[in-house]
Amino acid sequence: MSPAPHDPAAPAGAAGRVEVGVIGGVGPAATVCFLDLVVRHTSADRDQDHVDLVVLQHASIPDRTAYILGRSDEDPGPVMAADARRLERLGVGFVVVPCNTAHHFTDEVAAAVDVPVLSIVDETADEVAARPGTARVGVLATSGTLAARVYQRALEARGLEPVVPDDADQDVVMGIIYDQVKAGRPADVAALHAVADRLGARGADVVVLGCTELSVVAAEHDLLADARYVDSLDVLARRTVERAGYPLR
Repeated sequence: MSPAPHDPAAPAGAAGRVEVGVIGGVGPAATVCFLDLVVRHTSADRDQDHVDLVVLQHASIPDRTAYILGRSDEDPGPVMAADARRLERLGVGFVVVPCNTAHHFTDEVAAAVDVPVLSIVDETADEVAARPGTARVGVLATSGTLAARVYQRALEARGLEPVVPDDADQDVVMGIIYDQVKAGRPADVAALHAVADRLGARGADVVVLGCTELSVVAAEHDLLADARYVDSLDVLARRTVERAGYPLR
């Protein structure tokens, strides 16, 4: 018999629920934001109603963009694969990585474990594809994510046309990500909106916040009040709650 909904003795994993493994620290603030979003998106009346997560806040994972762009020979793939194996040994039901650029290494991570790896990029692309009237999608992401074409491929596979910033605007986006959010400095929200405006002028129906540092900006400045934005971290948090077997708030 299933435990009563408010039975304090209800065992972990009851009613098909599973623990979630989080490869975090990529970056640290984005992981904290992800955990907050998971809590906020879970329909819960008590501590025991929330998602069980095992979090590796592994901030020393080598920089994903630097490796993709050939500016570093430190490969983050094997490090993340080892983290996934560590989480699997701890008994998690699936693994998430709250970092879009890390999607470039998802195949390597997934091959290292028998549990599923939930993709932030695929989940976000699915959400965008389900929006009525969406044909062209602006993508704000790191230069590594764009160079690896992780969003371009995911969107094109769903019949959508990606729209990415020009070089000058990409420099603005990278400055917000690296020089502001990752450095713990205030983000230039007006500059971010201006880049999104220019993507809209080029035909983008929606704009994906395809870097989890931009998700930090979204959370701090309520960017999702603007319907044009789709936040990848918010999507991942909601899908994590559902995949773990918990109801959404």
